[in-house]
Amino acid sequence: MAQEFAGKVALVTGAGSGIGEAVAKQLAAEGASVVVADISGDAAKKVVADITAAGGKAVAFVGDAANPDDVKASVDLAVKTYGALHLALNNAGIGGPNGMITDVPLDGYKRLIDVNLNSVFYGMQAEIPAILAAGGGSIVNTSSILGLVGTDLAVPYVTAKHGVVGMTKAVAIAYAPKGVRVNSVHPGYIDTPLLSALDDATMAALVKMHPIGRLGTSEEVAEVVLFLLSDRSSFVTGSQYVVDGGYTAQ
Repeated sequence: MAQEFAGKVALVTGAGSGIGEAVAKQLAAEGASVVVADISGDAAKKVVADITAAGGKAVAFVGDAANPDDVKASVDLAVKTYGALHLALNNAGIGGPNGMITDVPLDGYKRLIDVNLNSVFYGMQAEIPAILAAGGGSIVNTSSILGLVGTDLAVPYVTAKHGVVGMTKAVAIAYAPKGVRVNSVHPGYIDTPLLSALDDATMAALVKMHPIGRLGTSEEVAEVVLFLLSDRSSFVTGSQYVVDGGYTAQ
């Protein structure tokens, strides 16, 4: 496999499963040294073990992406372990709470906003100085199709993912002259552990929402993320890349 990311250091949050895991593994397979950050130590260590068994370089970081001190520590680990930070995927996220806005518990709303939106702020605030010190690089923030359109019973999630879009654009404009590119990726419903609790009828309904006739895979999203992190997208910043099987085209 081509070593497109040889000599690069990457930080991936929410890397213990799903899209984050797929991105971490693909980056490592293409030569990057990867900090695998996740709130689950067992999950992060399993991904690192898989990467190293395949001949790649990776280190686990266990922490909460919604805690700015943990986020700063993950960046510090990248620099201490590998000497720099060039690339980042801010991907940590949770689902729920769902329901009409009048029924959403405030503690659930606040936790979702902290994990799905504030963590992206904390991430870029810590990552950008290190990326600048390394001479520039690229950041991708995981939003969602629900960062582009709405749905009635997922108000906190929709709010957070729309916020990621605006934050991405503002930071992209600010740092474009300085050599840091920032883009967002917008997956449709992807077959990841986030959907594992859904029953068969709900899963079938989700499939029907996608004209392509199936859910996406983490690896398919990872292909787009790696493009955005790579020099192949050198003139792309402040953009929204949709990976949704036609969901938002309807």
